[in-house]
Formats: sequence, structure tokens, C-alpha cells
Amino acid sequence: MLDQELRLTILQLSERGQSRRRIAKLLGVSRGAVGEVIGSGSSEVPRLVRPERAEEHRDHILELIAVCKGNLVRVHEELQKAGADFSYQALTGFCRRHGLSSHEKTPAGSYDFAPGEEMQHDTSPHEARIGDCLRRVQTASLVLCYSRMLFFQFYPTFRRFDCKLFLTDALRYFGGSCRRCMIDNTHVVVLKGTGADMVPVPEMEAFAHRFSFEFRAHEKGDANRSARVERPFGYIENNFLAGRSFADWTDANRHAREWCDRVNGSFKRHLRARPRELFAVEQARLIPLPAWIPDPYEIHSRIVDVDGFISSQTNRYSVPARLIGRRVEVRVSKDRVTVYEGPREVASHQREIDPKRAQVVEASHRPPRGQSKDHRHAIAEEEEILRRAPELSDYLAAMRRGGSLQQTLSLRQLLRMVREYPRAPLLEAIAAASRSGLYDMDRLETVILRNIRRDYFLLGDDPVSEDIPR
Repeated sequence: MLDQELRLTILQLSERGQSRRRIAKLLGVSRGAVGEVIGSGSSEVPRLVRPERAEEHRDHILELIAVCKGNLVRVHEELQKAGADFSYQALTGFCRRHGLSSHEKTPAGSYDFAPGEEMQHDTSPHEARIGDCLRRVQTASLVLCYSRMLFFQFYPTFRRFDCKLFLTDALRYFGGSCRRCMIDNTHVVVLKGTGADMVPVPEMEAFAHRFSFEFRAHEKGDANRSARVERPFGYIENNFLAGRSFADWTDANRHAREWCDRVNGSFKRHLRARPRELFAVEQARLIPLPAWIPDPYEIHSRIVDVDGFISSQTNRYSVPARLIGRRVEVRVSKDRVTVYEGPREVASHQREIDPKRAQVVEASHRPPRGQSKDHRHAIAEEEEILRRAPELSDYLAAMRRGGSLQQTLSLRQLLRMVREYPRAPLLEAIAAASRSGLYDMDRLETVILRNIRRDYFLLGDDPVSEDIPR
């Protein structure tokens, strides 16, 4: 069939007085075709009118499009079951020509970004094998819109604190930030409003101010506005996660960073360059990082329970036993859980990322087995007795072997007597008590008083009762 331009040329040559034979020879077409064009007198290409095999099923097709929610594959399957004999391509062509398809094609748009102008951040749920089980993970991603540099990490949940952790790591990875960070209307960042009317949470606005960028949200229903970050999620799911397993969250995020290094250095056909090559241009336009970047942390106030633990995300961390019942400040950072009593650090633990009701205990926070608080005081008092009266070491050793239930009280009484009574009567009474196996401090004090009564006191004739055998 002759196209419109060729038909117009035939008409123009005919108007100039050229014969049909001459026109056919000049243009390389048949004289019959030239005659048809001249006879029609129009350059418009006539539409071919052919019988359509799907026309007789038109009403049934309309019913099936409504039932199958516009899925023409299902429509064609049902038509074949009903005895229709035409191809799927014939069905789609029929629906397209008669406007029966529910999906009308619209022109695709594009966004162009200057170096350092915009970065896009979003999250997407995926399934990953972590620790020999399939876990649902939140994949957080940040993409530089000009160079398409990619950075992503995995988290069990994605809260505001996790968002700050991720963005800090991502900006350190890129070595700077763009002037604008495009997000969807996520509650993690958004306080109120949507799109251009979005107001960020003051906490996140202060975080963005630290790195000299601002959060922007795209309008509802305009997901294409964040296509730079949306597109890699399918690549991550079908390439990075496919066939991979990880020991723990740290191992998964380490592999993710290594994969980003490799992907950012590979050639992209749609860019006709490597992201690293484009990043060399964009890096000079990024906003430099602050001279000091504090690690993000969240603060909790906790009261140490009777077991000597504080809790964070259902996990329990030990603190010194002396703080039981006291209120402490807990700072949770990316890798550590640090406990403060006022301005002083009293405990620090490796953070358990999973909320799995785990207990993390530091050995120094617990006394050796069988050594209670009273025994520690007893050791201090025993040392004080031996410092003042070394001669009592054998008596103390015998008293320990006796296993007195009131050993701490007995040591306190003995220490008082060592401090108050003269040395000679004290040692004489303890020697007699040691020979007799006497470890009752009240009776021992009676013997000491009997030994010193005539030398140090003026007493009556009342005899002192004999408490121990001579």
C-alpha cells in the first residue's frame, strides 16, 4: 500500500500534466496504483476493512472484561472454553481498535536532575534468609538521582531511629549529601500534610539540618516521582537476595555494602556509563559532611529491676547489682547499649538487633557463685581484724570452718571488741575460747570482761559466772 507522502507526490505530478505512464516510471510504482490514487483524488491512505473474527463475540467479550477485571489473558482463556477460535493477538487488536481495553496508554515522562540536586530514599519489605530461617526484612535504600549511585541496608523494623542510622551510614558512604531528599509520605519522616504541604517531624528536620539538606515528599499517586529509588528494589530482590543466606544482620549488611560497591562500578546500558564515573562529576557538587558526625542514639529512662537488668526492645542487659531499684539512663546506638548513672557510664553491652527477649550479662556485674553481698562485707571486716590483731588468724579460720549462720554479725562484734578492749585480756580470752571451741561472741565478751575486771575496774564482791571451763 502506498504511503501518504507518495500519494501526495502522484497527485502533484498529475496536476502538472504528467501522464500516468510517466508518473509510474518516475516513482517506480504500477500504473494501476497511480490510477487508483488519481481516481480517488485524495492523499489520505484508505483504511482496510476486513472482517474481524472477534466481532461476533463482542457482547461476550464485554461481559468477560468486567468479570476478569480487564485481564485479557483470562478473557481469552474463557473465550476458548466457550468455543471461540481466534488468537490472543487478535483479541488484543480487536479491543485496542474498538477502545474496549480498560488500560489506556499514556505518554511516559522523565525527570532530569543536575549533579547534587536530589537524592531519593525509600523502604521496601523483602524476604531474606538470616540465621537459617526466612525473615521478613525492611530494605532501606538511598540513590543519588544524577549518578544513580546506590546504597541499601536491611533492618528487622524501620523506625525513626533506624531511619537516622541508615541515612547517616548512607551519607558517609557517599561522602556528602544532595540539597534535597525525596521521600514518599511515610510517617517516619512526615508529621502532617502530604506532597508540597508536608511538614517533617521536628526530630527529622533537625537531623536533616545537621547535614544541610531538606526532606521533600511527592504528591499522592505520583509514585513515578521517586522512580530512581523504586526501580532498584526489584533488582535487589531478584539479584542480590536470590540464593543468598546470611549469618546475622551484620553479615547481611556487610554483603549489601560489598554488592553496592560492585554494582556502582558496573556499566549501565541506559546510562551509557558506570555510576562511579558519573559520581566523579557529582561528588564535587555534593554538600560536604560536617566535621563531626555524632552517632545517632535514642535515650530511655529505666529502673533497674530486682534481677539487676534493664530492658530495651524486649532484650535485657545487666548492670551492677548496687543499682537495683535505681533509675538510670539508657542510650541505644547502632551497635551498643550504654547505661549511665547521672553523667557516669556504668555499663556497656553489644546491642542485640533482634527483639528476641535475650539476656546479655557481663561477668563483672555478678558476684562469683556462692558469694553474696554479706560475704563481701565479712571479708572486709575480717581484713580489718587481722590488720589490728594478726594473732587472731587461727581463731578466725576456725570460726569460718564452723560455718556460723551469723558469721557477719559475729565478725562485727569481734571487730568492736578488738577496737575497744585492751590487747592482753582480749588475747587471753580468745586463747581460752579457741581451746574450748567457743565462737559465741556474747559469751566471749563476758570472759574478756572477767579478765579485765580486777585490773581496770573497781567491782563489788559479786562473782562473775563461769562461762567456759578452765
